[in-house]
Amino acid sequence: MNFFYPPGATPLDPDEAAGLIPKHISTQADLNAWEQLNIAQGDQWAARQTQRELLDEGFVRDLHKQMFDKTWRWAGSFRNSHKNIGVDWTQIAVKLRDLLDNTRYQIAHQVFHADEIAVRFHHQLVWIHAFANGNGRHARLMADLLAMRLGRDRLSWGAGSASITSAGKLREQYIAGLRAADQGRITELLVFARS
Repeated sequence: MNFFYPPGATPLDPDEAAGLIPKHISTQADLNAWEQLNIAQGDQWAARQTQRELLDEGFVRDLHKQMFDKTWRWAGSFRNSHKNIGVDWTQIAVKLRDLLDNTRYQIAHQVFHADEIAVRFHHQLVWIHAFANGNGRHARLMADLLAMRLGRDRLSWGAGSASITSAGKLREQYIAGLRAADQGRITELLVFARS
């Protein structure tokens, strides 16, 4: 199968691509539809995790696994290769632990309002790029869950996270927001997350 990557997406290496579980998938459209069903199941699983600590490496990994376990053999496992973005793969666990600790501190000390904590968390989780694929979708769901735990509604991400995965204006706005946040300007991504 030839994979199509929209702008800003991270290509899979051949070993990662070989981890595709369903054998009937032959087009990118088939893969997208299959992944979306799997992600919906992961979302339902997450909704039942009301007593679990979100800001925990185990939860971060379990959520990714639940979102992609019917699609990729490596779901829930940290990547072990270099990508076009993200920290060095050998630093993923350390950088994730720092992010989780920093976010707990921000919540405990009310450093930012709830939406900003969730969006900053999302940005940093995408920046770490812990998994071979699905990092943006995973980070958006993590941010949604965090916002809800902090008493807010889910973030809207430009009126629907599914359309962010396809090339187009909405994805361009999302990527622009991430790039602005990379430069220390979080406002654009924060506005987008509630648009």
